[in-house]
Amino acid sequence: MSLWDAILQGIIQGLTEFLPVSSSGHLSLYQHFTGQSGEAAGLFSILLHLGTLVAVCIAFWDTIWGMVVEFFRMIGDLWKGKFTFRTTNPNRRMIFMMIVALAPLLVFFFLRDWYTSLSADNDIIVEGLCFLATAGLLYMADHLVPGKKTASNMRVRDALLVGTMQGIAPLPGLSRSGSTISAGIFAGLTREFAVSFSFILGIPAVLGANIFEVKDALEAGVEMQLLPMLIGMVVAAVVGFLAIKLVRWLARSGNFKVFTWYTAILGAATVIIGVVEKFIH
Repeated sequence: MSLWDAILQGIIQGLTEFLPVSSSGHLSLYQHFTGQSGEAAGLFSILLHLGTLVAVCIAFWDTIWGMVVEFFRMIGDLWKGKFTFRTTNPNRRMIFMMIVALAPLLVFFFLRDWYTSLSADNDIIVEGLCFLATAGLLYMADHLVPGKKTASNMRVRDALLVGTMQGIAPLPGLSRSGSTISAGIFAGLTREFAVSFSFILGIPAVLGANIFEVKDALEAGVEMQLLPMLIGMVVAAVVGFLAIKLVRWLARSGNFKVFTWYTAILGAATVIIGVVEKFIH
């Protein structure tokens, strides 16, 4: 892999991880058309995701730090016997809702090899269909009346809906941010809180998945090109931070139409190309 390839894929990952257009789908298409599909390409995609996790931690540092501090306060309350569910502040409720939203991943964990196989194969029809599904989710979310729920009044069923969509999101072409933000809007969350909850929820989910994937890749003997991978991760982090700023602004304005049209057109084109390739081969 050349340094240019690493930089370009870092830009693609940084932009598309947070813009609701599917980073896995775009990376899969890039690797497909440049002949880089396979285990090494899959490992590189995983490391790029780690780069964008750094961007999330920086962009939402205040919220994340508040949750960390509240977590230790909660442990202290448990130790002192003062813990109660009746009186919880927003940071403590956020922790509870995150735990609930992560629960569905225990079921989807057993599908991770299947998800990986879809991204690593040479067939892009699945990617195209998932792009179309992303477009459908964004269209519905964009036409809903904005909700009013935040961490203070979010319910368990709301967290489960967002968490379930996150479990489905590893399908290549199905945007994790687009599907979880849409799910949050469907549940009645404010658009800005839906974005925050979606991105922060992705930290433990993506980190956990990547640890398993890197472990499997190393055990399989996949070679790592250290310099290109490090450069790609740094580029993904920088571009990802800027993309988060853009998505937060778009969420406040309530306008995801451009991404609806983009994923719809890309999905249709990808399906057509995939079908043509099948007939040619």
